[in-house]
Amino acid sequence: MIAPVGNKLKLNFPHRSVTDAALTRFIQADYQADRFNFAINEQAITDAERFDGKLVLLSNVPDYSTSQIVTSYKSLADIERGFRVLKSDIEIAPVYHRLPDRIRAHALICFLALYRVMRMRLKASGNKASPGETLEILRHIQRHRATIGDKRFSGLSKTTPEQLELFEALKLPKPQKSPL
Repeated sequence: MIAPVGNKLKLNFPHRSVTDAALTRFIQADYQADRFNFAINEQAITDAERFDGKLVLLSNVPDYSTSQIVTSYKSLADIERGFRVLKSDIEIAPVYHRLPDRIRAHALICFLALYRVMRMRLKASGNKASPGETLEILRHIQRHRATIGDKRFSGLSKTTPEQLELFEALKLPKPQKSPL
């Protein structure tokens, strides 16, 4: 609870509540008082209100124009989406490197390249699907091969128009039944 005491307000909870709520730039606590006392920093509130609802981008790259900084920031979202897909959607086959750091670096580079190419091709074709959604849709295509005795059989699951459209958007050949 807040109670006025002279020109200051007095709170009935410890100063930790102010720091935990990240309010220390707005509220200056008097740590020398017997009870928790504070003052409101009106100038800090006014300054914060100037930026309310705005995103400020700071850069240490002096050669970049404003539009290049904004474009770089927006591409960061693509990379972050790529990491989410990496963690959940893509299963990477074994890669034989000697050092664990090189394995991780190789997989990361391959994935980022794949994700970026997919995103650019989907966008260029006007397709609204994300790379993650695309992978989920295409995951249902299966190729089967079986051998019974001396006879070999192969098959391909039926592709949907949506899947075929994604192959076209990604500039990939459509899956075809492979010869035995």
